[in-house]
Amino acid sequence: MDVPSNLEARRRLTFFSNSLFMEMPGAPKIQNMLSFSALTPYYSEDVLFSTFDLEKENDGVSILFYLQKIFPDEWKNFLERVKCGTEEELDAIDYLKEEIRLWASYRGQTLTKTVRGMMYYQKALELQAFFDLANERELMKGYKSAEASSSGSSLWAECQALADIKFTYVVACQQYSIHKRSGDQRAKDILTLMTTYPSLRVAYIDEVEQTHIYSKGTSEKFYYSALVKAAPQTYSTDSSDSGHMLDQVIYQIKLPGPPIIGEGKPENQNNAIIFTRGEALQTIDMNQDYYIEEAFKMRNLLQEFLEKNGGVRYPTILGLREHIFTRSVSCLAWFMSNQEHSFVTIGQRVLANPLKVRFHYGHPDVFDRVFHLTRGGVSKASKVINLSEDIFAGFNSTLREGTVSHHEYIQVGKGRDVGLNQISMFEAKIANGSGEQTLSRDLYRLGHQFDFFRMLSCYFTTVGFYFCSMLTVLTVYVFLYGRLYLVLSGVEKELGNKPMMMEIILASQSFVQIVFLMAMPMIMEIGLERGFYDALFDFVLMQLQLASVFFTFQLGTKFHYYCKTLLHGGAEYRGTGRGFVVFHAKFAENYRFYSRSHFVKATELGILLLVYHIFGPTYIGLFTISIWFMVGTWLFAPFLFNPSGFEWHEIVEDWADWKKWIEYDNGGIGVPPEKSWESWWEKDIEHLQHSGKWGIVVEIFFALRFFIFQYGLVYQLSAFKNKYSSLWVFGASWLLILILLLTVTVLDYARRRLGTEFQLLFRIIKVSLFLAFMAIFITLMTCRLILPQDVFLCMLALIPTGWGLLLIAQSCKPLIQQPGIWSWVMTLAWVYDLVMGSLLFIPIAFMAWFPFISEFQTRMLFNQAFSRGLHISRILSGQRKHRSSKNKD
Repeated sequence: MDVPSNLEARRRLTFFSNSLFMEMPGAPKIQNMLSFSALTPYYSEDVLFSTFDLEKENDGVSILFYLQKIFPDEWKNFLERVKCGTEEELDAIDYLKEEIRLWASYRGQTLTKTVRGMMYYQKALELQAFFDLANERELMKGYKSAEASSSGSSLWAECQALADIKFTYVVACQQYSIHKRSGDQRAKDILTLMTTYPSLRVAYIDEVEQTHIYSKGTSEKFYYSALVKAAPQTYSTDSSDSGHMLDQVIYQIKLPGPPIIGEGKPENQNNAIIFTRGEALQTIDMNQDYYIEEAFKMRNLLQEFLEKNGGVRYPTILGLREHIFTRSVSCLAWFMSNQEHSFVTIGQRVLANPLKVRFHYGHPDVFDRVFHLTRGGVSKASKVINLSEDIFAGFNSTLREGTVSHHEYIQVGKGRDVGLNQISMFEAKIANGSGEQTLSRDLYRLGHQFDFFRMLSCYFTTVGFYFCSMLTVLTVYVFLYGRLYLVLSGVEKELGNKPMMMEIILASQSFVQIVFLMAMPMIMEIGLERGFYDALFDFVLMQLQLASVFFTFQLGTKFHYYCKTLLHGGAEYRGTGRGFVVFHAKFAENYRFYSRSHFVKATELGILLLVYHIFGPTYIGLFTISIWFMVGTWLFAPFLFNPSGFEWHEIVEDWADWKKWIEYDNGGIGVPPEKSWESWWEKDIEHLQHSGKWGIVVEIFFALRFFIFQYGLVYQLSAFKNKYSSLWVFGASWLLILILLLTVTVLDYARRRLGTEFQLLFRIIKVSLFLAFMAIFITLMTCRLILPQDVFLCMLALIPTGWGLLLIAQSCKPLIQQPGIWSWVMTLAWVYDLVMGSLLFIPIAFMAWFPFISEFQTRMLFNQAFSRGLHISRILSGQRKHRSSKNKD
């Protein structure tokens, strides 16, 4: 028995063979099957990798070199197919460069890959039509002979006509008109796709400036929804001109104004849906793939629309299973693939039946086109509120008495983000969308119309997960502040061992809930499909590759962006790039993205734990250990999962880039946040200017916790402990804070006024202030008014207080936006970011001194690729070889 050596071929054959034994409707003849369309929204992503893109080195590594190592057997087969023994022979032949571009694009997340996959429907329908229409003699010859011979041309023409009638594929290229006018390569690549697949249709928005009819000399911009196809090849009278391909407009519909007034992606789909045909519509994202063997089962799937779901209603959305084809790139991609796999199989299976609360979560689903076109369409596109447009299509269908079913005998390929920053941006977008869902009328109406049990199921499968994630993190805050109150007030001493027993109970419950129950769906689904030994092995391997660190870090992402959306709104789409991310991200980039969502929160929890251990019991409980684990994860996971994160030469470059970015006066109007700390900070607090009154009130209320923390610590100083309990002690601490803030203000004013022209005077002022503080400090130490530990406690008390003042000032920006006051606020924020970033950089630089840490990190990140023959160490060392060769030259 011949078994393919390629693992992907084995997987596809295995799934196809198993799916034939699953329960599915019978397939009608092509003439009797339901007609359908497929729709893919596209904006400006990669259509086809250019030769420049493939050969351009990023950190010394090109995309082509990377793909050759990821898919070594497929690259070998490609060389054999084009009859080239080595890569040098391949480079010498010019016409094969297009083949190389296609080979690489079929292994990335490109529009070319999606179009090729979806056009398998055309091939499958033509082949099935041949078997329906051919007689015995023509069947014995085969469909290829009918396609090639002139005698079978009428039969093959009929097969093609049937396929064209039953299937239409429309790609909604929103920017196609703009790309075409500017000569963008993406427009040329899209035209090449239309030429390769004549049945492909492209819908776009055309902007045309025309002279106004009534006002001479003035022009007006008109908008059209247009549908084009590849036009026949035309030749010029000049024999030297080989001819050129153009597109041909099929339909052009004048619009009353610009159509993109809401969210871009759903508006793009709404613009193109009028050009689709048939009874069914399949929405496909542009990072998806399809397989020829799955296309053969489309006739069976469409018959599901004619069978009542549960004997009650006909289904209006048919849910399909997904396969994540990016799982082998890195351990992060593998983690996300396993998480997604459990959701798109056992998760959606249970949601559809018996819970009856499955909605539309992604693009492979097939819609009843007539039902949805007459009930609002498949995409709600209101700005901000419909950021996650997919699930609102499911809400709309259910509210209008439709039903959603789930079918696992067809799978569709899906590409996911493979780098930590990409994954975090995706999770941030989903968390923002869930926050908007929580505030939406659609979910409110569903909750009112569902019965009690279906309502609870709907909560659990929509916003409940993010709401519970928010409660989980808030519980950690409440627990720590509560324990700190017990310690600082002396109540914990009176309780004895009772807090320790409560902590053990909570820790045991958390272990069962978070570790065991959260992983159970994944283990069960892998066990059902591949065996429980493989499921257990994968689970243990995930823990060894620090999956717990990754998912704990993502908990912080969900918490931050969900709470931010609930309080202030302002959800926005975040493009992830969908590229190959196995390259190093700069320290400043990580700091910009994770500073407020993870680093600040981890620092606060760390300070709380530190104070608790100073004044609390000597034992370290299980619950406390878990919180320390969360603190470490939120602080260092971005660098742990960052390729080459502990390479010394990368650390040196990161430090130079960080110093350049953190410079105080390099911002201003028009400067992007990636180039300036000031621009980034202004953008980071921009959401507060658009927040409502209650959002600002809640923000200020939460900031008051830092003042309560300060109140508890000042009475633990040796000079006041067990001696004074009046409020003047707390007032004196505020006097000290005001003196420090006044000092910072004076230094900032002096720097602005004297820093350039009177540098000597500015330095004298700084030295004088430093000497004054040192004199006061030495005097207090000599008189035994403060002890060394008191200095440490003051720092722990004043740092959170200053941050609380900063949060309140940012929330009240319209009230205090005077030049002098706001510059002080900005200076305080800059000092906090400078200190926090520098302190965070120190342990990373220290670990970069030890080469074995970098080797361990590389092995951990790319273990899946190592097991398949990918030498990531060679890839990551390519940059060093490249630089050394340049230095020699």
